[in-house]
Amino acid sequence: MNVDVGLPNTTPGASGELMLDWARRADEGPFSSLAVLDRLVYPSHEPMTSLAAAAGVTDRIRLATMIVIAPLRNGALLAKEAATVASLSGGRLTLGLGLGARHDDYDAAGVDHKTRGRRFSRQLAELRDAWDAAAAPELLVGGNSGPAFERMARYADGYAHGGGPPRAFASAATKAAAAWRDLGRPGRPRLWGQAYFALGDEAAGADYLRDYYAFTGPFAEKVAAANLTSPRAIRDFVRGYADEGCDELVLLPTVASLDQLDRLAEVLA
Repeated sequence: MNVDVGLPNTTPGASGELMLDWARRADEGPFSSLAVLDRLVYPSHEPMTSLAAAAGVTDRIRLATMIVIAPLRNGALLAKEAATVASLSGGRLTLGLGLGARHDDYDAAGVDHKTRGRRFSRQLAELRDAWDAAAAPELLVGGNSGPAFERMARYADGYAHGGGPPRAFASAATKAAAAWRDLGRPGRPRLWGQAYFALGDEAAGADYLRDYYAFTGPFAEKVAAANLTSPRAIRDFVRGYADEGCDELVLLPTVASLDQLDRLAEVLA
């Protein structure tokens, strides 16, 4: 299993300068990919633009979205953005897409939240038609519903899990593999997981997660409590995901400080 790190594009205090320094340092470290999150109505850096900037200051590390909320965007423009990042990075893009759950993002984009599933399915079909097969980025689909697994199996190369303990990932991976087989696809889907971490600044990390997930009500406290804040917690989590067959595990920062990269690299070593 490869271990990846997040770019702090939604983390409080992440300036443009820090984002670029973070990308450079991640490129020098042990990480396989550099991943971004997506929110519209939240103080954050736009994910595709962030990856385009990261492409210019990195040479090795893959660039990934975990995930971009596809229905918020025009499908043709999304295809163009993804193709551009893939070209700028020399083919290093993994495009993870999903529906998102925040009504305020849909309201701000002027998109009907109730029709997001149909819109997403149509976009996935259009994306495959828009790209040259030889240059198409790796495509992931996230979600935990029956239709989400069906979309993943029909259109994507792999599955992006939304987070949780290894047993939750294992359950979702089983469903993803079943949907894959049901459509007669050979092999199995690529499996991506994710988790949050903060080493040395637990309070700030928890405060960010409570704010970021405030729309979920009391569940936000559970997300904050699951933040990985010790070397042992990270090692156990990584081991658990590896045991369940994860291919790529993204560790997303909840504190925008460059020393988080160094500390994480030490833990993984």
